Amino acid sequence: MFSFELFICVLAIACLLEIPRGTTAASCESIRIPMCRSMPWNMTKMPNHLHHSTQANAVLAIEQFEGLLGTQCSPDLLFFLCAMYAPICTIDFQHDPIKPCKSVCERAKCGCEPVMKRYNHTWPESLACEELPVYDRGVCISPEAIVKAEGPDRCKCKPVRLGLKTYLKNNYNYVIRARVKEIKTRNHDLSAIVEVKDVLKSSLVNIPRDIVTLYYNSGCPCPPLAANEEYIIMGYENEERSRLLLIDGSIAQKWKDKIGRKVKRWDQSLREQSRANSGRTNTRRSRH
Repeated sequence: MFSFELFICVLAIACLLEIPRGTTAASCESIRIPMCRSMPWNMTKMPNHLHHSTQANAVLAIEQFEGLLGTQCSPDLLFFLCAMYAPICTIDFQHDPIKPCKSVCERAKCGCEPVMKRYNHTWPESLACEELPVYDRGVCISPEAIVKAEGPDRCKCKPVRLGLKTYLKNNYNYVIRARVKEIKTRNHDLSAIVEVKDVLKSSLVNIPRDIVTLYYNSGCPCPPLAANEEYIIMGYENEERSRLLLIDGSIAQKWKDKIGRKVKRWDQSLREQSRANSGRTNTRRSRH
């Protein structure tokens, strides 16, 4: 049976030590893809999981994601891309480079596909999650495996200040008032079970005033939620899977009536701004 603990030990050693030239691992090569030099491994092997024969070819292909990375739609996106385009190569796995775990792909996709759809793009078929290994049923790589030794303090949530400017800029798909029932972990995937008290805004997914699940897209509970507390929660939706997401930029603050009233005014401003922009677009078209 596959021992995950043993794999972590092997992986940690392989990631920290460069493999000397002239050894049996000569097919491994130093990573020369600039975007992936920050990864916790420094050796890769071509062809990669996308069949690029050289790192030069891989660089040209991965650079198309720079704009998406700039949106910070998922903290897992860069790790996932590098695990595909510059897969880790170790002494034990040089003949069959390790793939990223399916859950890493799904978290990156859940966070970023809604952003891509705003620009009429969908998640690439070449990066499909379905065929990737499941965390506890095979050999695969995930951020959790790499940083496990760093302990629970590795999760540092970047605070997002709630204000009109943030609300207008982030254009959240949903805003709800909800009481947290529990935070669940399954194969390093986190979700929050909440009881929806009120729906202040919804866009793509029907949100019942009932028990619903909010899906985090990383191994860290950001924004943080505490059981039995009531929050105003702002996030995004995955229409294809009818999921409510908590991704980078989402907000969760303790509920206060005055915050709820503010958000309703802000949403009215957002709708008016959207109608004004639409009106200007139609005017320009009519002139042509």
